[in-house]
Amino acid sequence: MSTLVDAIINLSFSISAQENAQALASQWQVPYSEKPHYLKQDGIYLVFDKDVVQLQQGGRKAPGPVFVDFISGANAHRRKFGGGKGQSIAKAIGITSAYQPSVIDATAGLGRDSFVLATLGCSVTMIERHPVVYELLKNGLERAQQACATEDPEVAAIIQRMSLASGNASELMAHWKGEQPDVIYLDPMFPHSESKAQVKKEMQIFREVVGHDLDEDELWQSADQLARCRIAVKRPRKAPFLAEQQPSYSLEGKANRFDIYAKKKVEALN
Repeated sequence: MSTLVDAIINLSFSISAQENAQALASQWQVPYSEKPHYLKQDGIYLVFDKDVVQLQQGGRKAPGPVFVDFISGANAHRRKFGGGKGQSIAKAIGITSAYQPSVIDATAGLGRDSFVLATLGCSVTMIERHPVVYELLKNGLERAQQACATEDPEVAAIIQRMSLASGNASELMAHWKGEQPDVIYLDPMFPHSESKAQVKKEMQIFREVVGHDLDEDELWQSADQLARCRIAVKRPRKAPFLAEQQPSYSLEGKANRFDIYAKKKVEALN
């Protein structure tokens, strides 16, 4: 576990943050510090700063931190101006005015697509197996729940439709204990061909930490066994089909495409 991050740095005065940071440092067997100057050293750090947990690169000219924010920023902009049910992901999942399916997002990442689906009325279970990313997601959900409890009822309702599980998605889906989901959404990390200059600097560190998903075959097979209506897979536009499985059809965009594997018509559930 020592390769997850180089250290955990706690800059928060919260006792709970201190306890969480110390517990993770012990679990992951990495150094723990409460000194800000630690960030001047090269490395990758999980930082507890006030109430935000963030992934941050150290050293000179380091890019900004990576963290999950469901209240403001890009997520808020997409919620207000993203195109609603006309978005490609909504079409891929099968969302209509009369049908908002239950979804497992088996490769949750930073939760952006899950938030979009929850915004459109779906109940979404996020699965994230990478311990660092899981901590970012958990913190983002907790902050949103606290902030929205009294300030933003609309976003509070969206967050209530989102839940988070930690673990290997292939194994969790193969031994699923909950209700059968209508749709399983997959967006496995794929080796990107674009140059680093085309990728936001803060996301370079995210990809460096997470790496690539090497168990695509198992992931697809578990999803195929569990999904009731369909599997929707997001891929780079020119990438091969996931697990070499031919989809029922695809929705292509400029950079990405959605491959849809139909299993049962929505009408058959009503």
